Amino acid sequence: MNGEKITIRLNIAERYYPLTIARSEEEAMRKMAKQINEVLFQYSQRYPGKETQDYMAMSLLQYALKIQSLSNQNNVAPIIEKLEQLDKNMEEFLVQEQVL
Repeated sequence: MNGEKITIRLNIAERYYPLTIARSEEEAMRKMAKQINEVLFQYSQRYPGKETQDYMAMSLLQYALKIQSLSNQNNVAPIIEKLEQLDKNMEEFLVQEQVL
């Protein structure tokens, strides 16, 4: 069954978090937890002596920046508006050319 829910435990920053998720999400969740731990480790190597919460905050900012960047890339509404305006201008130009 595709919508089946399962409970998993993810280890992030040496703490376990129980989650109830769709079975289809399990692989992605485990992969994401692994990536988060890798980023946390990189920050701990780059900035030794900080608390885990500091590394978590730095990681969160990194992921938030990526999400914002992807969101900006996917916002095509302004481009569509400009294309529509260009199309309208071209139509008006062609109509004027036919009149002359």
